[in-house]
Amino acid sequence: MERLDRMIKKYGVLRLWRKGLDVDEAHFTMMYPLPLASSSKQVQENFESNQFSVTRQVNYSLTNPGEEIDMVIFINGLPFATMELKNHWTGQNAKVHGQNQYKYKRDISQPLLQFGRCIVHFVVDTDEAYMTTRLNEGETFFLPFNLGHNFGKGNPPNPFGHKTAYLWDEIFTRKSVANIIQHFVRFDGSDTDALTKKTLFFPRYHQLQVVRNLLADVSQKGVGQTYLVQHSAGSGKSNSITWAAYQLIEAYPEREGLPGSKGLDNPLFDSVIVVTDRRLLDKQLRENIKQFSEVKNIVAPAYSSSDLKNSLEQGKKIIITTIQKFPFIIDGIADLSDKRFAVIIDEAHSGQSGSAAGEMNQAMGNQSNGHEEDEDNDPQDIILEAMRSRKMRGNASYLAFTATPKNATLERFGVRQEDGKYKPFHLYSMKQAIEEGFILDVLANYTTYKSYYEIEKSIEDNPLFDTTKAQKKLRKFVEQNKQTIATKAEVMLDHFVSKLVNTKKLKGKAKAMVATQSIESAIYYYQALSQLLDERGKPFRIAIAFSGTKTIKGIEYTEDTINNFPTSLDTTKPTDPGYITDKIARFVNYDDYRMLVVANKYLTGYDQPKMTACMWIKSCKVYWLYKPYQG
Repeated sequence: MERLDRMIKKYGVLRLWRKGLDVDEAHFTMMYPLPLASSSKQVQENFESNQFSVTRQVNYSLTNPGEEIDMVIFINGLPFATMELKNHWTGQNAKVHGQNQYKYKRDISQPLLQFGRCIVHFVVDTDEAYMTTRLNEGETFFLPFNLGHNFGKGNPPNPFGHKTAYLWDEIFTRKSVANIIQHFVRFDGSDTDALTKKTLFFPRYHQLQVVRNLLADVSQKGVGQTYLVQHSAGSGKSNSITWAAYQLIEAYPEREGLPGSKGLDNPLFDSVIVVTDRRLLDKQLRENIKQFSEVKNIVAPAYSSSDLKNSLEQGKKIIITTIQKFPFIIDGIADLSDKRFAVIIDEAHSGQSGSAAGEMNQAMGNQSNGHEEDEDNDPQDIILEAMRSRKMRGNASYLAFTATPKNATLERFGVRQEDGKYKPFHLYSMKQAIEEGFILDVLANYTTYKSYYEIEKSIEDNPLFDTTKAQKKLRKFVEQNKQTIATKAEVMLDHFVSKLVNTKKLKGKAKAMVATQSIESAIYYYQALSQLLDERGKPFRIAIAFSGTKTIKGIEYTEDTINNFPTSLDTTKPTDPGYITDKIARFVNYDDYRMLVVANKYLTGYDQPKMTACMWIKSCKVYWLYKPYQG
């Protein structure tokens, strides 16, 4: 018991369920794993011998023996989840009364409520459910664990019982709980980090559901399917992708004779290829899989064509490569017809910088100079073109994760409905993310400034042209006109100064972001705003953020050359909660920087608590976004 207690304090209860407990020469198995379809009878019997139990009104406190927690779920005597249950009919609910009970009326110094000694803490009423993995008194942060209703928050009506019945029917079953422990719950950080310094990740409902639905579908249909997962920003997409990638390499066919199946005893996929340009996802995948698997070197990065070729041929289990290598992936899969692949495309990246699209253009054989055209070529279009122009083999399944799919992406990856329309395989909508508080509603407080222009016809006959592309070019020409930019820049600056700077919002520290539609536009707006600030005596400073290098009229621009940050300025991590590891964001945290002009950067979630206004330049309109200060 002393050894058990010491190990839980050091590593948390999760490690004991997964790896057991060693005491001298004895090894104690603390949980038998969930069997696969092909597992032996002994493995299945072992799992059935696990003792899953529920205890009501648990006296948990050593100092106040009368205090009780409504319900605790145990696995072989070790606590998995605590729950406070509330009832609307008695005037109480989970969001207020349940959460406040954990925040202000529970002694978190007691063993059961200490971080890592129990996996998750739920508050549940008849309508909604919330959960947290770390109790921290008044600072405790609860996440919604709801199905969503009408594309928004909450749960749909249940004709057969409470709206939260899915918890008991679906989540807290023996197989589900074992599956969560084995394949979802994880600590970040290394074994050398103190337990209290780590973060414990427990899947939100939509994350759990999308991974399970994907696995169930591939197990029933085999290889050769396409899937579109439309998950909004704020959905935790990186974790969903890492959980899906790891579990797909262990996906087995449900029955004999499925497309691509090599028998019930063999996994459906030889390799899972994750296509992304986010190095963060590479690190996350490695850390995630390290905790779930005893086998080392499962993840292989392939950021060059030769790396990709070698990894494919060697049968590496999970290969992480870049968007630019997507055409080579299709060719490589076609050459390895005896192997089976799952290809996860991260974001079908409409948020990529122009340089990424340019490299893909060249990979596709479009040898444009990569400067003028890159930003007009959406990477979603390029991915679709790569799939159209190459002979697609049936030895791969494609899974696209994106927040904003185009119609063509929906048709290529989505599920066809009876009315001929397409919908995603799984949806976590922007509306739900906004209502659950994970992202801001950019249209909640906005003003538009419309632009008008006329096209002068100079020839009698209209030539044939692609209407959409022509409109893009015309709009780009108007938007990048110096007079247009100067006018809009003045409107934005006047508004920011009069409404936020002069009124001393956030004690005179309010900031603004100008989000532009291209790197070229960002540079022009930065120059226009800088000139206006110079004319007004430089009341504050402005910075620009974009990735890579941009050449305009023979002049090469980078973040460093434009901003001209002094090398002596301290760039170590500020204490500001809006800190990001990117150098530009470090500088922006200093109080004298009040505006940031961006292009194709921070689209995946720039969290700067002092940012009170956003000027968003898109399609000849300027939007103003007001964000309440949360710090």
